[in-house]
Parts: sequence; structure tokens; C-alpha cells
Amino acid sequence: MSSSATAPPAPSSLPRIVAASLIGTTIEWYDFFLYGSAAALVFNKLFFPDSDPLVGTLLSFLTYAVGFAARPLGALVFGHFGDRLGRKKLLVLSLVLMGGATFAIGLLPTHASVGTAAPVLLTTLRLVQGFALGGEWGGAVLLVSEHGDARRRGFWASWPQTGAPAGQLLATGVLSLLTAVLSDDAFGSWGWRIPFLLSGVLVMVGLWIRLSVDESPLFKEAAERAESRRADDAEKLPLVSVLRHHWRDVLVAMGARMAENISYYVITAFILVYATTSAGVSKQTALNAVLIGSAVHFAVIPAWGALSDRVGRRPVYLFGAAGIGLWMFPFFSLVDTGSFGYLILAVTVGLVLHGAMYAPQAAFFAEMFATRMRYSGASIGAQFASVAAGAPAPLIATALLDGYDSSTPIALYVIAAAVLTLVAVAVSRETRHRDLARVEAEDGEASATSPAAQARTV
Repeated sequence: MSSSATAPPAPSSLPRIVAASLIGTTIEWYDFFLYGSAAALVFNKLFFPDSDPLVGTLLSFLTYAVGFAARPLGALVFGHFGDRLGRKKLLVLSLVLMGGATFAIGLLPTHASVGTAAPVLLTTLRLVQGFALGGEWGGAVLLVSEHGDARRRGFWASWPQTGAPAGQLLATGVLSLLTAVLSDDAFGSWGWRIPFLLSGVLVMVGLWIRLSVDESPLFKEAAERAESRRADDAEKLPLVSVLRHHWRDVLVAMGARMAENISYYVITAFILVYATTSAGVSKQTALNAVLIGSAVHFAVIPAWGALSDRVGRRPVYLFGAAGIGLWMFPFFSLVDTGSFGYLILAVTVGLVLHGAMYAPQAAFFAEMFATRMRYSGASIGAQFASVAAGAPAPLIATALLDGYDSSTPIALYVIAAAVLTLVAVAVSRETRHRDLARVEAEDGEASATSPAAQARTV
């Protein structure tokens, strides 16, 4: 591997790059998950007060799902410009959009003040959140993947992935603290606004760190090569190149996301509804269980990423998908006991298994695509799947609970997603040894997982 782009970066630079990606993804996921927790706990009363409580929760989760609907658009726009202008500029923009929308939610009037305008404004800001997050993930993991040492790419690229549990930990922790110190009336009246307004402070910190890092060296080299040969129209439109040369990889990425996405939102968002309505657990107890599980989730993701460097992305991913499918019936059985200890066990084991899918995902998806279309390809594969997976997951789970008054259909729903993911990952090719620069330099526009490309891997 003679290219300078593939050489390990200076020891001092990579941790800074990882920190910049991690702080950004943590803030973005904090904002996104905060909405999901609030949707389960208070938004049904504040923005949909005329509905039956469970119907109000369904409507609240519907606005939650709207954010996912905007994520593919964000993936398309940010992927396009991220592949043309660079990763860093787009990551700064995504952070500003997400933080601004979240801060504005904290200032929104409720249904009691402005009537139906309240849920309309809430939905609009949720769309902005989804649009921003659709562009954030791909840029954050690529910035690390394209800087990092190829031998430890799975480990380093997994750190931006810890932004999800870190954001969940932060969002749930703040809500848990507020529900512990405030009465239900105070929390419903004004306390729920505090976590959203806190986002403004977090964004300032994130911007300061993110603006200090350099652009991806692989992107710089690819951009210079494209400029020197006066890139054709396909290069000017990365989406066209992705659909022409990487459509199989996009489908694999979408399938791989199904179990990972659906299981996560069932375990962390829907559980707040199920545990409080069906298992008789208090809001505080359910939040604390998710809080503890998220802390363990954060800790195991880098370990799963490191393991994927040793044994491959596919074996670790397949283990996680199979494990989450097998865990679903025990998961609900443990929650049904109403025991805090069993609730912690249910959530924690579920998130550990989820981490086996989520940790190698960053490197796995990055290794599928050529540099000049990598932002678009990884983002499209990940975010288009979220519309069918994560977006309706809490909504479908709540509807199944309302229709059948049982956890069995919900468990079967997650198991079906696990089977789909197992098939998608099983038919994919191992990418662990792929040199990201050689995908561009030697394979041209060829798919990173095509047989021809595989024959030339390191």
C-alpha cells in the first residue's frame, strides 16, 4: 500500500479526528433521541391532548417517525455535496441544523396555547432534525475511516458509532434527573424544555472541536485526480455513480440495517411505553434501565469493532443479528416481571447484541464504496433503510400492543427483521482487508464488493 493516503496518520491527529466525530454524533443523537423519549413521555399530552392516551402516544410517535422520513433526503443532499466539497464542511452544517431545530423545540408553544399549530410546528422541526441526521452519520464515520489505519479501521470507525449510545445516555440521563427532582406537573409544564434548550450549549462545544480537524486525505487525493482529468458527469453526480456501480452494495447496506435499526428503537424508545403501560413500571424506573443499558452499550461498541478487525465484519454482524432475534422473547418476558433488575438485564443484553451489528457497520459500509461516491453510497444505504426500519418501529410496536394486547407480535416483528438482516449480510462479501484508496485507484468505479474488486484486495 504505497499511497500516502493509506498510511497511518500521526498519533496525535487520529484521536482528535475521532473526538471531533464522536462529539458531533453524540450531540446529534442526543437531539434525535431526546425527541423519542419526550414523545413517549410527554408529547402525547402537550401536543395531542384530545386523544385517548395510547392514541396520543401513537400520534406522538408518528411525528417521531417523520424525522426518519427526512433522513433519506438528507443523505442525498449531504452525500452529494460531501462527495464534491468534502466531509468536514457538511458535518459542520449538519450540526448547526440539528442543534438549531432542537433548541427551537424547547421554545415551542403547546396545544393549549396555539391549538393545532403546535403539532404542525413540532413536525416541521422534526423534519429538520431528520434531514440533518441523514447527512451526519455518513460524514462522521467516513472522516474517521478515511484517516485511520486500515489494520484497525473497524475499531477506530466504531467510535463515532458510540455517539448513538452516548447521545441516548445523555438524553435519558437528563430526562431521568428532571423526572426525579421535578413533580409530574412541573415536568409537564416547563421541565421538559430544559433538555432541548441545553442543545444550544452542546452545539457550541461541538462546533469548536469539529472546526479544528482536517479534511479527509483520501477525499483530497480523489478530488485532485478528478480535477486533473476534468471529471465527467457521473463524477459530478455521485448519486448516479452509486446507482450505476454500487446498487448491490446499497441493497446489502439497507438489509443489514433492518434488524439493527428496528431492534434499537424497540429496546430504547418503545420500551418506555411498554414498561409503563403493560408491565406497571414507573417512568423513572424505565428511564434508569435504558440509562444503564446505554452505558454498557457505549463500552462494548469499540470492543465489537476491534473484534471485527480480527475476524471480519460479517461474522460479528451475523452474530448480532442472530442474537437479537433469539433474545426478543426472553426480553419481553423479563420486562413483564416488573423487576428493575430483570428490566436492566433485558435492555442491557439487547443493546450488547445490537452493538455487534452497529460497531462494524461503519467500516463495513465505508469499505463497500469508492472514495468519490463513498459519502453518497454509505449515507443512502443507511438512511433509506431507516425509513422502513427505525421510523415505523415504535409506531408499529405500539399499534401491535394496542391491537393484540400482547408482546408476542412485537417479538415476531423484530425476529422477522433479524432474518432479513441475516440474509443480506450472508450474501455480502467480506471487506475487512480492503484498502480504501485502492478501491478508487485500481478499481475505478467498480463496486468494492464485486468479484473483480475482491481479487485485487490486500
